[in-house]
Amino acid sequence: MGYRIIAHPFVFYVTFKRINGRLTCGMSKPGSGRTIESGLESSIRTITAKRESLLSPLASISADALRRHNRKPEDIRTPYSRDTDRIIHTRAYTRYIDKTQVFSLVENDHITHRVIHVQLVSKIARTIARSLRLNEDLIEAIALGHDIGHIPYGHFGEKCLSEICEQYGIGKFFHNVQSVQFLDKIEDCDLTMQVLDGILCHNGESDDVKISPEPCPGWLDFDKKVQDNAEGRRTKAPMTLEGCVVKFADTIAYIGRDLQDAREVGLIGAAMQIPRECEETLGSTNPEIINTLIYDLLESSDTEDIGCISYSQDVEAALISLRAFSRIHIYENRKLTSEREKVKRMYVTLFVTCLEDLENEVRDAKIFTDFINTNWISQDYLQSATCAELARDFIAGMTDRYFAKRYEECVIPRRVEGKFP
Repeated sequence: MGYRIIAHPFVFYVTFKRINGRLTCGMSKPGSGRTIESGLESSIRTITAKRESLLSPLASISADALRRHNRKPEDIRTPYSRDTDRIIHTRAYTRYIDKTQVFSLVENDHITHRVIHVQLVSKIARTIARSLRLNEDLIEAIALGHDIGHIPYGHFGEKCLSEICEQYGIGKFFHNVQSVQFLDKIEDCDLTMQVLDGILCHNGESDDVKISPEPCPGWLDFDKKVQDNAEGRRTKAPMTLEGCVVKFADTIAYIGRDLQDAREVGLIGAAMQIPRECEETLGSTNPEIINTLIYDLLESSDTEDIGCISYSQDVEAALISLRAFSRIHIYENRKLTSEREKVKRMYVTLFVTCLEDLENEVRDAKIFTDFINTNWISQDYLQSATCAELARDFIAGMTDRYFAKRYEECVIPRRVEGKFP
């Protein structure tokens, strides 16, 4: 006979059995066939607390975690580990699979897509965190969620959508703000402030060579921070050292990898070398650059007393030079930018079409069937969003392939086979 109790996010039953003459108590999940010994959850929490006691005194621990709603009790996972699970089960995370990193219009299976990039950031950041005695669970959640707001055709797509949003009076578009929008508003994951803050603050790594955390006392302060970012104001640093690490790991993950990808697709020839000062300081290949940047960060950062994440001056100078080289020879390379006017027209066409479908209540339009009328979108968000904001968020969530398909439907007349249905 079992008594129903709530000891987990799921329902469990207390079970009793006699072993060697002694009565023992446990918990079982209905239909699972498995038994969880009484006190196991408490033991796991104790082990977690012991593990966290070994972290730096400036690291973020589970007791620091702040949620906006706290709809569900915490379980055997740490709050930050639970956030990772929530992120990877979102629809927005699933769409990483077909969002390109830099080379949006290049068909090559061996270049970096967004889904690979966030995994690289996570791995690099956790390596750094382990060495500096920071919280790896928090690092992983921030890293895996930090690019969820990226949109079709990378940073140029972001520029296109931002111009349109300004024209329609809903402000500029920034992918870091959009990441928070997807996770905190649209899918309403109730993530901790520490994770959302790290995701919000990852933007602008090119200017960061030394960062110290800046506190964010509460949700009103965080919401203001989001609004400041949405209005284009460079705001405070992340509230945690872990958030600072992810900012650096983002650069470490892409700076050498973009060179590797550029060589893979023939954008940079085998004979073209990076600047000598970069090669002498950082190395010339992606593995060498990653190794140099991680070790320099470990040697230059302080997570015990002052609380900062930093590069040395020599590495900082070499990194600035390498970024300048990549901007000229990769990101602004004519071979890569020649189709941009077409991409811009695609954005305008799709945005206008979405608005018209909303205003005319075309219920079989994709913005209704694939977005508004789905069961994974927050009703609070739907009730508060304007038509322009709905169009923005729908387009921002598209993969490159889905974006192109929707555009084709807008401009290519639909043919009827045989007779009209």
